[in-house]
Amino acid sequence: MAQPGSMSAETETLSHVLGLVEAFRAFDADNDGAINAAELGGILGSLGYNASEQDVRAMMQQGDTNKDGLLSIEEFLEMNTKDMELGGLASALSSAFPAFGFDGEEAVTATELYQIMGNLGVELSLEDCQGVIASMDADGDGAVSFEDFRLIVNSLL
Repeated sequence: MAQPGSMSAETETLSHVLGLVEAFRAFDADNDGAINAAELGGILGSLGYNASEQDVRAMMQQGDTNKDGLLSIEEFLEMNTKDMELGGLASALSSAFPAFGFDGEEAVTATELYQIMGNLGVELSLEDCQGVIASMDADGDGAVSFEDFRLIVNSLL
């Protein structure tokens, strides 16, 4: 499991991925889960990158694995997180998915995560679980939608 002191770095990585998800959704104007080259350019600009049109086209070609001319949120995250990893934490969080049994409309709280991780035999403190959820909690309500939780963790596996 995570070494003491590394949990902060891991939750920081989760928070970074959440920022990518939020940026993607902000530029996915029609909410269809995909962006085009112009929208990608807007995301890059919002994240502080001044990419040329040629750079954006190259990124689209690199990230568009199914070659439909668009980047899905999964493709966008894969493109931007391929060098990141959470090691044991991402694997442990991923193993918790079946235990939640959610239909995508529910949210994951720190207490629920703590209980499920304990049931799976993963030693993660309630404080660590609170840090994990807080790092993914975009609206500050103390919970993360199951879909966002799954998306963020899967992007780091």
